[in-house]
Amino acid sequence: MNILVIGCGKVGAAVANTLDARGHDVSVIDKNDESFDLLSPDFGGFTTTGIAIDNDILKRAGIMTCDALFAVTSEDDMNIMVSQLARTMFHIPKIFALITDIKKGDVFEDLGVSVICPTKLTVTAACAAIDELDSGIEVNFGNYTVHFFTMDVPDEFISSTPNDIEYEEDEMLFGIIRKNGGFIMYSGQELTFAKDDKLVFAKRS
Repeated sequence: MNILVIGCGKVGAAVANTLDARGHDVSVIDKNDESFDLLSPDFGGFTTTGIAIDNDILKRAGIMTCDALFAVTSEDDMNIMVSQLARTMFHIPKIFALITDIKKGDVFEDLGVSVICPTKLTVTAACAAIDELDSGIEVNFGNYTVHFFTMDVPDEFISSTPNDIEYEEDEMLFGIIRKNGGFIMYSGQELTFAKDDKLVFAKRS
């Protein structure tokens, strides 16, 4: 699948690295050259420097042939504008947009865009952890359902990293609940599992 990622911050780089490792053809746009340093040394995709609402930049990055687009910059309004361009001008069938402001979710839904909201996800995961819903909880995002479930870190994973996990298809590590009750949202940063950690996974269904 040809996938275009808008934004190469921590989230964008993690998305691009993961999709590339899974064999997809990935292209990334960011306004700053240095942002691409966050990509894995093994990243085999394509990078383009420029403003993502520029049609020429989008075309140069391959939007004309892409099957899906992730708008995951740190700016909600930018993600909205790029998603609108992708839907109305380029007719991209699958669009995912990152937002931090829950109130802007309706704007994305009106565009037919699947919303990724860290605030909503964090609240859901935290509540699931507090209520000890080890059987899991499901959250609907447009036409997609994300299933969250928790598990105690296995002894053999102590001192290991998220990259050591063998994930199932459409599954990812969402976060870690520490023994002291602290919650770490995982976005590709370097970390190691500790004894008594509880892992929170997200799986699309």
